[in-house]
Amino acid sequence: MSRANFLEFGISAGNGRGLDKMFIADVPSRATSTVADLFDEPFVRVDPWLGLGFNLAMNKKIVLVLIVLFGTGWNSFAQTNSTPGAPTAGIVAATKKFLATLDDTQRGKVVFAFKDEAQRKRWSNLPTAIFKRQGLRMGDLAKSQREAVLAVLAAALSPQGYEKVLQIVDADELLRKSSGETMFGQEQYYVSLLGQPSTTEPWMIQFGGHHLGLNVTLAGEQRTLAPSHTGAQPAIYELEGKTVRPLGRETDKAFDLLSSLNETQRKQAILDFQMRDLVLGPGRDGQTIQPEGIKGSALTEKQHQMLLDLASEWTGILHEAVAKAKMDEMKKNIAETWFAWSGPTEKGSAAYFRIQGPTVIIEYAPQRLGGDATKHIHTIYRDPTNEYGVKWWMR
Repeated sequence: MSRANFLEFGISAGNGRGLDKMFIADVPSRATSTVADLFDEPFVRVDPWLGLGFNLAMNKKIVLVLIVLFGTGWNSFAQTNSTPGAPTAGIVAATKKFLATLDDTQRGKVVFAFKDEAQRKRWSNLPTAIFKRQGLRMGDLAKSQREAVLAVLAAALSPQGYEKVLQIVDADELLRKSSGETMFGQEQYYVSLLGQPSTTEPWMIQFGGHHLGLNVTLAGEQRTLAPSHTGAQPAIYELEGKTVRPLGRETDKAFDLLSSLNETQRKQAILDFQMRDLVLGPGRDGQTIQPEGIKGSALTEKQHQMLLDLASEWTGILHEAVAKAKMDEMKKNIAETWFAWSGPTEKGSAAYFRIQGPTVIIEYAPQRLGGDATKHIHTIYRDPTNEYGVKWWMR
């Protein structure tokens, strides 16, 4: 498969069948209603739609690329975006630049009131033929407008998080080509904003489609990704001669943690029933799960670090300073953080796992729909204390 081009792509005809209907988890898990290295050198595409790529260690060079792509008027933003933590001002600048590319009709479709609860919750892992989204569809935007959306994502996410998003979208484009289904593919991703971009007032960026639902809430320099869905189908594929695994590091780190457990710890961690899907996936806001598995207080210090490193694959989707603040919070609660496993334990097999602490819930669930469950994965990231950043703006 040649490198997918999100800016200039074509869509083949399909028959519109719903191939990816979601099946609710077949679990006895107690849900209660209450509030791999990808390559030898990690590779990030600053703009895959233009075919540019850089090693993750080359963050400073992103500045020059953004200036070339978007003109000298972007100097201030590019410099901001290159610094660890990407201050909110850089994200605001990118978002205003995007809004400036739109006409009045488009702006009316993409901007919602910050407290529009219906739009806030209008996200899913399902394809657009099954779940209707609002906002602007990438396939309906001009090239310059799509470039501006990418600049928003590049500003809001870490280089590694941005690359993960691009790889998820590339996987869906491959799924479109292999299935002939037009409900999949790069055109079928939507962007929307809740509230106006601001360095002081709360607002929100939504971007998603099949196997992707990003909800980034900003309030000053505070940011959260909760709740958000990252998945992949296929979860392993070839692109330009390289094997790509959008969720590869999550998978490998989880098996490494499991392998570190002794027999007594394994008996605690491994559940005696089979999980079939996410318990707290899209549409399950305000719910929680009874903690299960092994408690952090029963893990060694090294295992604590492995558990935090695994969780960083979700928290690290946002920029370094934001991710570090979340990690510091998780470290304080590590003794009260649980790790649960369901399914086979052989490395590379299809198994479910969960991380659950006072301020985080992460689930990883291989899907049996479509054949090999290791090639179709759903994950969810939540913070039961701060979904959609409510502790920063709810009064």
